[in-house]
Amino acid sequence: MKNKTESKFEQVASRITCWTGSSLAFGIAVGVVITWVVSGPVFGYSDTWQLVINTGTTIVTFLMVFLIQKSQNKDGKAIQLKLNELIAASRFASNRMVDIEDLTEAELDILHRYYAKLSEKAEADDDIHQSHSIDKAKEVAEAKSRHAKHIK
Repeated sequence: MKNKTESKFEQVASRITCWTGSSLAFGIAVGVVITWVVSGPVFGYSDTWQLVINTGTTIVTFLMVFLIQKSQNKDGKAIQLKLNELIAASRFASNRMVDIEDLTEAELDILHRYYAKLSEKAEADDDIHQSHSIDKAKEVAEAKSRHAKHIK
């Protein structure tokens, strides 16, 4: 029962998030706000008049947060799987990058510093087609440095 309920919720959430991201939905939302603004003088800009728009937008926002998060979780998972497939398919890619989304923030910061160093090395390289890897970055940099000293 849980899988069927989850699947139905996923279908409904997907449809709603697709529809709410449409031009038609935006137009309807603008129309509701304009109708509310125009009706202000009719209701004397009363507290009830203000409460209607505040309550309505709060409820819609509250529900949409969960629907959007569900949609983003699914999209994020799909993107990670696609990236993992690309990494796994490339014989030159570091397999350590598969599933890095499970690392802690501190571990991701360490990886980020490694890639920043790779980027610096690539920028310093005369050949824009030269490729470096995390595993070989230090070794390649040292070899280039030795080569440069030997040429001088």
